[in-house]
Amino acid sequence: MLSISEYRHMLRIAGKDIEGSKKIIIALSQIKGLGYNLSQVTLQSLNINSNMRIGLLTEKEVSDIESAIKNPSLIGIPNWYLNRRKDSDTGTDKHLITSDLDFTISNDIEREKTVYSWRGYRHMFGLSVRGQCTRTTGRKGGAVGVKKVVMRPSAGGGEAKEASAPAPAAESATPESSTPKNNVPKSSETKK
Repeated sequence: MLSISEYRHMLRIAGKDIEGSKKIIIALSQIKGLGYNLSQVTLQSLNINSNMRIGLLTEKEVSDIESAIKNPSLIGIPNWYLNRRKDSDTGTDKHLITSDLDFTISNDIEREKTVYSWRGYRHMFGLSVRGQCTRTTGRKGGAVGVKKVVMRPSAGGGEAKEASAPAPAAESATPESSTPKNNVPKSSETKK
């Protein structure tokens, strides 16, 4: 343990900047991939007081904590505490933290999408994946099957008109063109 003169106000553990005034157990649980319970077990196995401020740790204690976080099975933490058991690529048990955890999760989701599994379909369409009821909840998001009407001003300065589909072709719009030419009734001038 360091003296007050050697106290550090900022500490970097596993790529995360942590204030030195926080308790060790709270500071470790701020690292992505570490929870409160795993932090407690790690500190107990390293014989470090969890209520001590993290700014008072020595360099050796910080390096011990970092190595224990990266590979918890080295200090005797059981495999069921790890967050990546039986990895699909290597088949080993490991614990992922920080950006490694984010990268692995995104790869898992992309793999589900490429094999077109049910979970992949749910991820593709932005729906809930884990079997939640969606009849009344989860309604925020994009509207499906609703056409937005665009209003544009008219040329005459009157009311605004809706933008709609283009008008049909001129030939089919006139009634004269639809009747055959030889059946056109003759007017009185043409009879004379």
